[in-house]
Amino acid sequence: MSDLTTAARPYARAVFEMAQEAGKLTEWSAQLAAMSAVVAADGSSALLAHPRMTKEQKATVFGEIAGDALDEQGRNLLKALAENDRFSLLPEISTLFEQMKAEAEGAIEAEIISARKMSDDQQQTIAAALQKRLGREIKLVTTVDPSLMGGAIIRAGDLVIDGSIQSRLKDMKAALAR
Repeated sequence: MSDLTTAARPYARAVFEMAQEAGKLTEWSAQLAAMSAVVAADGSSALLAHPRMTKEQKATVFGEIAGDALDEQGRNLLKALAENDRFSLLPEISTLFEQMKAEAEGAIEAEIISARKMSDDQQQTIAAALQKRLGREIKLVTTVDPSLMGGAIIRAGDLVIDGSIQSRLKDMKAALAR
């Protein structure tokens, strides 16, 4: 994953700078999401790796599949990615772009993985505590993972708070093994 991130970063940064300068962060966010969806679609990897298709044909077909979701600049990005056989980087480019966008907007995405579905009050309490701690607007993404048994894991940027029962049991097991 690290190699993908390293390869995707220059593309993401270039797109972000261009989008920010033009005031089109939201539009580019949507375009990159559409491109990522095409890459993730069943059969797309076989189509994009087809040996008899030229790079230009691949970019054209990709653009046709994405349809009206792309503007001229989006299609130009596809051509650049096709030229360098980099379509597989699109999901990572999109992720990096969203991180840069959130940073520019003074927001950070926080992921909460909990054993059970959290109430709105619980989510608001956690968001408020994270906002106070990090000094930034928080966008929550919640996921349920019953294997945690109880509690939650919170990830916001480099911050990881593991308050799951599963983690606590592992810690107790390690302490008893000493």
